Amino acid sequence: MLTDSQGALAREVLIHGPIARGELGRRLGLSPASLTRLAKPFLERGLFVEVEDAGSGAVGRPVRPLDITPDLGSFIGIKITGDTAFVVLTDARARAVSQHDIAVTDRAPEAVVAQLAETITALAENFPPVLGVGVSLGGVVDDEGRVLRAPFLGWNGVDLGVELQRACGLPVAVENDVVALVEAERWFGAGRGRSGFSVITVGAGVGYGLVVGGESVHTREAGVGLGGHIPLDPTGPLCPEGHRGCSSALITSVGMCAQLQAALGRPVDYDEVLTMARDGHPAAGAVVDAGARGLGRLIALAANLTMQPTVVLAGEGLGLWEIAEDAVRDAAAADRDPLANPVEILVDRAGFGAWARGAAAVAIQAAVARLGDEAALPG
Repeated sequence: MLTDSQGALAREVLIHGPIARGELGRRLGLSPASLTRLAKPFLERGLFVEVEDAGSGAVGRPVRPLDITPDLGSFIGIKITGDTAFVVLTDARARAVSQHDIAVTDRAPEAVVAQLAETITALAENFPPVLGVGVSLGGVVDDEGRVLRAPFLGWNGVDLGVELQRACGLPVAVENDVVALVEAERWFGAGRGRSGFSVITVGAGVGYGLVVGGESVHTREAGVGLGGHIPLDPTGPLCPEGHRGCSSALITSVGMCAQLQAALGRPVDYDEVLTMARDGHPAAGAVVDAGARGLGRLIALAANLTMQPTVVLAGEGLGLWEIAEDAVRDAAAADRDPLANPVEILVDRAGFGAWARGAAAVAIQAAVARLGDEAALPG
């Protein structure tokens, strides 16, 4: 396996490349001679390339920054919900090349594994070489890729990583969906280059993740859904668990639909809630206003409690942000001390595509960890 220094070098070039050797040395605390020694095996195996520095304008010996090989290989990321598998094929920096949505008609673990393996095999044939697969889902996942609990699928104790790897013949990494998304934002997304930030995801549920000192906070409790019942409004509606004014009741698509449905006496979907609010419907407007205040308060809480003033918003439920951004910002600012740094709100609008890219990022990270194995990557 790679040494710590080799692993750090591989990560820096992957995340920040093309990057000058001088900058790499400063980031890693390495002398030019040590950096040359560490980079040599990566260059010899074809994992790194030297590229022309078109913008330096330097006089003398040409500067040749390091970058990963452009055609290094592909990765597959899969986000599984209760009824759909969102699949993305990416390059080594989690940039989407191909996207597919697959209906999950049978939630039995063996059926899902067979369905995913068929999709993976087809993509691997069309976009070789595929170097790894990442799968994310809502629930508790252990370090071995075993799904301890996935309520949307009705799973308990499913060895998804082992079974899918056996079925498709490729390395498989399984992770909680919020953890995977945080890693994608940290390495390749809105949080890239930032030492700390929070991630709040909004959709059918509320997810929460944290990066401090450049490292994501990993805990088994990431899959328990602790962000879903943070109290935001003592006079707000009840969620199905009986919590009044919690984040699930106020800002999720499910909670907002339930509120308007109770007011209208008929079923509504999330898009209808937003459309009616935009068109001036009083009941829908009240639901959106309460949701905007709740989301702003949750953003402020994340910044206040972690002392990380940057918050990344993601998920398929960002329609609330799109129609009530000013109200969300005002509510977030109202709960911050005047002497605190302003909250920086970054938005990942990729919806379920962001979740799938998160799964691909986990596969990429696993591939980097395997770089010391000669069979892990081509070269």
